Amino acid sequence: MRAALALEDGTVYFGTGFGTAGESWGEVVFNTGMTGYQEVLTDPSYCGQIVVMTYPLIGNYGINDADFEARRSFVRGFVVREACSAPSNWRAKWDLATYLREQGVIGLAGIDTRALTRRLREHGTMRGVLSTVDLDAASLVEKARRSPPLTGQALVDAVATREPYVVPGNGYRVVLFDFGAKENIIRCLNRRGCTVVVVPPRTTAAQALSYEPDGIMLSNGPGDPVDVFYAAETVRELIGRVPVFGICLGHQILGLAFGGRTYKLKFGHRGVNHPVKDVVTGRVYITSHNHGFAVDAASLPQEVYVSHVNLNDGTVEGMRHRHLPVFSVQYHPEASPGTNDAEYLFDEFMAMMQRERR
Repeated sequence: MRAALALEDGTVYFGTGFGTAGESWGEVVFNTGMTGYQEVLTDPSYCGQIVVMTYPLIGNYGINDADFEARRSFVRGFVVREACSAPSNWRAKWDLATYLREQGVIGLAGIDTRALTRRLREHGTMRGVLSTVDLDAASLVEKARRSPPLTGQALVDAVATREPYVVPGNGYRVVLFDFGAKENIIRCLNRRGCTVVVVPPRTTAAQALSYEPDGIMLSNGPGDPVDVFYAAETVRELIGRVPVFGICLGHQILGLAFGGRTYKLKFGHRGVNHPVKDVVTGRVYITSHNHGFAVDAASLPQEVYVSHVNLNDGTVEGMRHRHLPVFSVQYHPEASPGTNDAEYLFDEFMAMMQRERR
């Protein structure tokens, strides 16, 4: 099955299609992880995006039934140099092509992903069209140019829960705002004994407080944070009422709630080995990332300080309120995929809830 990927700048890559047949459009981004493709495929933050894996061989350990981060895959397409058709791992239940076919995801293999990644780094992320049914270069480029940008799409509504549900524990009660939450956020809280009340993204502050939470968690999710303006208004009402911990999109929403601004990065951070420095302790952590937007440090009020910075480009990776129990990080302390260097932040959240309960 022949397939092609066209970018809005007129570049077209021809290769072999796998997974499902058809046509899809989205923002084309790259991920530098050597492993963790299953978690990438099921990370709701990739909704609206065609993901390019920079590591040349993907699928060699298959897909298992234990490492999903969501109920299904939300990616718009999956691009690799070589897709392994004969995985070898005792946990593997499906090969990559079978899983993509079951999920309705178009795959593209056999292209120079190094060249594609370099183009995205030099020119920034672009809209693209991935197709197995239209192989006409001019037609595909025109479709890419006509496709809508990532901003303005209701991506959070597409991935988040529609109804509240409870994951029971025997400790503190945490209300998790689901903007596209990865399952490992819930697992990390559960391991610490927390009862997790997962609520839809448009839950009001009054509704959240009605659960009598010890803490509020703001999850990761897809898209532009300004498209989730309603959440920033809700979080603004919650600040100072109960401890708040934000991750990724939740971090950006918190920045907006503080009165700050966000902006789009040229090509984003997507990988599992980004160095982040804690500016208070000076310690450096290797962290997992998946985001295309960042908080503007200069826009934050004086009562909020930048707690972590990215050592690759100096962008904001964390912030804390100077007086209130509120903090957030841009990266993923729950990892999956990635290192667990930063999972200690969940322990800090637990300690914060303990102090506030006294």
